[in-house]
Amino acid sequence: MKIQEVLSYIEQLAPRHYAEDFDNTGLLTGDSNTEIKGVLVTLDCLENVVDEAISKNCNLIVAFHPIIFSGLKNLKPDNYVKKAVVKAIKNDIAIYATHTALDNAKYGVSYRMAEELGLKNIKTLIPQRGIIKKLVTYIPKSHFEMVKEELFKVGAGKLGNYEESSFSINGTGTFLGNEKSNPMIGEKGKRSTIEETKLSVTFLPHLESIVLKTLLKSHPYEEVAYEISTLNNQYDHIGMGAIGEFKEEVSTNHFLNKTKNTFNSGVVRHTNSKNKKIKKVALLGGSGAFGIKNAIQSGADAYITADLKYHDFFQGESILLCDVGHYESEQFTKNLLHEYLSKKFSNFAILCADAQTNPVNYY
Repeated sequence: MKIQEVLSYIEQLAPRHYAEDFDNTGLLTGDSNTEIKGVLVTLDCLENVVDEAISKNCNLIVAFHPIIFSGLKNLKPDNYVKKAVVKAIKNDIAIYATHTALDNAKYGVSYRMAEELGLKNIKTLIPQRGIIKKLVTYIPKSHFEMVKEELFKVGAGKLGNYEESSFSINGTGTFLGNEKSNPMIGEKGKRSTIEETKLSVTFLPHLESIVLKTLLKSHPYEEVAYEISTLNNQYDHIGMGAIGEFKEEVSTNHFLNKTKNTFNSGVVRHTNSKNKKIKKVALLGGSGAFGIKNAIQSGADAYITADLKYHDFFQGESILLCDVGHYESEQFTKNLLHEYLSKKFSNFAILCADAQTNPVNYY
């Protein structure tokens, strides 16, 4: 089995198309056509993680954070980034990073945080807009059902909890082929009038290539008329953060204790809301100061994230802001990826890294 098969499966959970523009997700080192020996899953890919992969005969490291984030001008092993990269290359170890692709995935980082905290009715905190694609095409009636079914097979018409969704309307199409044409219906050099059905179907952007390929392959016309547009609709199944609820309200002290224990934080930095009752909780793994306004607008009683600055806490007049630490907020990502891969692949080792990568200590 090739490494690429594992990477393709990861991208079903977290398509790279959903990653933020600034990010560096995907295969960072190695050849995806290499035969896989074993997979080591980690939050960060440091040199000690590469050492562990070598010792455990794993030639693919699946990391959350990309060890290469900005450009490298040389590969001298003179800092923690290049030491890890050089050692991985020397030992033919591939490194793959999911990062914000998994942040934006429906069952990604923040969703797992919410599950670990015991929340129910979990939804996306900051849904993305402008991500849904729409295909419009025109098909002769004789081939309409066949083309539509082929598009459904590759994921067109599937959004959220619904699939095989489409809209169609009958009409009349015309065309006139030149002397080099080879029309399926009618004759070249003569205008043809055909009873056609207009098909509209939506799909997610990472499927655009296969949807278009399927359309062109299954459509009977020599030249296929189609339009692909991007809708500005909000899509609730893709985006940053999560929000959910406890079954019952809890006191601030109970909530802070539960938060500290769940995330195994050395300390929870928080705003002063001692008498507040907590039921609705928003969460965002990693640096989440940008989501404070969204958490407030959602009606959350508390917001759990990391890397809040001094002035960020002043926004907590109506909400309990909690900073549990960057590593602590994302630590369950390793388990998430390990569980996901283990359900699919059983003919080689898939291991969680034991190496410690959190650079922050508490005294």
